[in-house]
Amino acid sequence: MKNIAVLGSTGSIGTQTLEVVRGYKDMFHISVLAANASDELLEKQIREFSPELAVLSDEAAYKRLKARYSGPTKLMGGRQAFVDAAAFPEADTVVTSMMGFAGLEPTMKALDARKDIALANKETLVVAGEIVMRRAAEQGVSILPVDSEHCAFFQCLQGEKRETIEKLLLTCSGGPFRGRKREELIGATKAQVLAHPTWNMGQKITVDSASLVNKGLEVIEAKWLYGVDYDQIQVVVHPQSIIHSMVQFCDGSVIAQLGCPDMKLPIQYALTYPTRQPSNFERLDFWKLKDLTFEEPDTETFKGLLFAYEAGRMGGSMPCVFNAANEVAVGAFLKGEIHFLDIYDIIEQTMLKRECVIEPTLEELFEEDAWARTYAASLLKK
Repeated sequence: MKNIAVLGSTGSIGTQTLEVVRGYKDMFHISVLAANASDELLEKQIREFSPELAVLSDEAAYKRLKARYSGPTKLMGGRQAFVDAAAFPEADTVVTSMMGFAGLEPTMKALDARKDIALANKETLVVAGEIVMRRAAEQGVSILPVDSEHCAFFQCLQGEKRETIEKLLLTCSGGPFRGRKREELIGATKAQVLAHPTWNMGQKITVDSASLVNKGLEVIEAKWLYGVDYDQIQVVVHPQSIIHSMVQFCDGSVIAQLGCPDMKLPIQYALTYPTRQPSNFERLDFWKLKDLTFEEPDTETFKGLLFAYEAGRMGGSMPCVFNAANEVAVGAFLKGEIHFLDIYDIIEQTMLKRECVIEPTLEELFEEDAWARTYAASLLKK
């Protein structure tokens, strides 16, 4: 029996993780459920999965739940309780499905407690990849990717030597605006941005997919997960989202992982690795699968991918600054405070304003994140 802590249990990945666990209750036990402010949904999850601990980082939400719930699960509230939940003694594996930079601190807490990580919070590796991967190696724990693309790489590389990798071919759906030019995106509405053609995701990651920032974050994540150079990571637009990514080897062979666009598949693989378990997920029907097409990404229009490569190649603190500026800009867009294309301007101006710290400490990365958020927020008022 594997004991699992789900951080971000009420979000898209968190709820799908619980769907997977629901089908394998003889294999998994949920020890911890942790969320931000969705107290009603968390209460339903508590009553179904009976964890030893449940946490709400939002104090008001915690007080609401505590006033209603009187069962055996221990309740805690506040940001520090959320972080501490990552080190819950009985948990073996921590699913990090919370959003954004906020995932870094609890992930580090879990690593220090020698927990294996099922990583859905890509920002952790974007902002502190070198520190995180080094800590995992020191602690002798695994970081298993939950992103469909990185799970695809992981599967393609089973039994292969890393030095034989010639290129990681990172697939990208292209988002809702694939094929559009910049002038066509002026005035793009929130509804249009959130209308992803193949994936059902949370709002923030859906905006990132539309801007191709999400693919840029995945480029940086791939660099740290697989120890390759940025020149070895090639983004390929694949609108059907059937090939989840590919690896090209030094002899010219290409191995791809295919499947229906369903996040439960990589979640299950991360939880059950190194074994595969049967599932009732939808299967590909190759008699009905007519087209698999591929395109080069348009980085002139979708500059988020270009900025990510620039930040990644600069290294040090710049990916942290890139990520923070994007989080502020996306939050402002979702509130209706800026236009979609303004996201790129805020990222670019923030990156240009800050000098890169070459080998930042963890503490310096928290300072860089805070500075970038403050500066990016100041741009919203101009």
